[in-house]
Amino acid sequence: MSGSIPVTVLSGSLGAGKTTLVNHLLSTAGDRELAVLVNDMGAVNVDAELVAEGSDLDPDGVAELSNGCICCEKQDDLETAVVRLARERSFDHLVVESSGISEPAPVARLFTTESRVAALYDVDTLVTVLNTPQFLDWFGGDSTPERRGSEGDRPLSDLLVDQIEVSNVVLLNKADQCSAADLDTAAELVGALQPDAERIRTEFSAVDPDRLLGVGRFERAAVDELPGWKRALDDDYGGHDHGEGAGHGHTHPDEVYGVSSFTYRRRQPFDPERLAAFFGDLPAEIVRAKGTVWLAGRDQRIVVSQAGPSVRATAQGPWIASLPEVDRQMYRSNRPDLEWHDDHGDRRTELVFIGTAYDEDALRSALTDALVAVDAAADPATDPFPTDAGEETVIREP
Repeated sequence: MSGSIPVTVLSGSLGAGKTTLVNHLLSTAGDRELAVLVNDMGAVNVDAELVAEGSDLDPDGVAELSNGCICCEKQDDLETAVVRLARERSFDHLVVESSGISEPAPVARLFTTESRVAALYDVDTLVTVLNTPQFLDWFGGDSTPERRGSEGDRPLSDLLVDQIEVSNVVLLNKADQCSAADLDTAAELVGALQPDAERIRTEFSAVDPDRLLGVGRFERAAVDELPGWKRALDDDYGGHDHGEGAGHGHTHPDEVYGVSSFTYRRRQPFDPERLAAFFGDLPAEIVRAKGTVWLAGRDQRIVVSQAGPSVRATAQGPWIASLPEVDRQMYRSNRPDLEWHDDHGDRRTELVFIGTAYDEDALRSALTDALVAVDAAADPATDPFPTDAGEETVIREP
């Protein structure tokens, strides 16, 4: 919207360096008038105190600070805070530092949906700050992410992957604590998760503000910047067929640091217990896996999502092929691009795996071993996958 205030949303795990980045931007913004909103996770907004020591929160939990910052204790206050700020102050750019346990997408949606906020603001860029040594440890080492915060039921590895997959810019922070080879590997992993994100190596979150402010990357992201798993699934990321039929696509982002992805497609159901065992034993070399699976004896589409040590499954609703004929024809007429098989309809498995130095043949073989006949039944007593639409179950946890 013309005349609206640009917004940069910062996300990243706890301790990655987001607040350090905020202070850096405030001190190096030049002629820009910045306002900063810090959305912390606790009853006391520690990050806000670091941004502006000595400030006091008013009884509503929001305070305007002398340096152009405001602090918001609760996510519910966000809309009120940003509207109030726009009406009471004149500034050129808003920076929102979200909590380390927050997803950036809902924050961005606040500024893009039809609302009083969207009328005043325009999202400019989504920035994720990585604690690079920790990122490599979580997704390439033996440790597992610690659960912290009010959203502790969800592993931080899930959140971190989400933060990267929706980002336009990723700061590989704490680069001074990594070897050159480790930084290269981290950059390639980020590129596999979000191919269009600009990757910037930083120490103490020091980066030229011109690379984060006023760059207008979010609008392009909304149009064509798909996460790596979706791009691989759609064959939009340089994939090529290895000649053995559908399901053998394998993509190589650079083939320099061993980061690659492959897709597994089949028109045949899985035995639920065997598939769960496969994901339970998924090697640490697989950083990300996601896709839809067809389970034997089930009418529900199941989406499986793996991020590091965490594997979760969600029931997405029925296969169109399982619906009564009238409904089936209606859905098909409204979706002319729907891939439809003469025998199986829309039932299928499509999975993407992204990782480093994994044994693709072994993974494909293990998946194929979990397949069963189309008319096979499954034992509900040993089926760990969700049954009702919208239900989620944990297949593996840290």
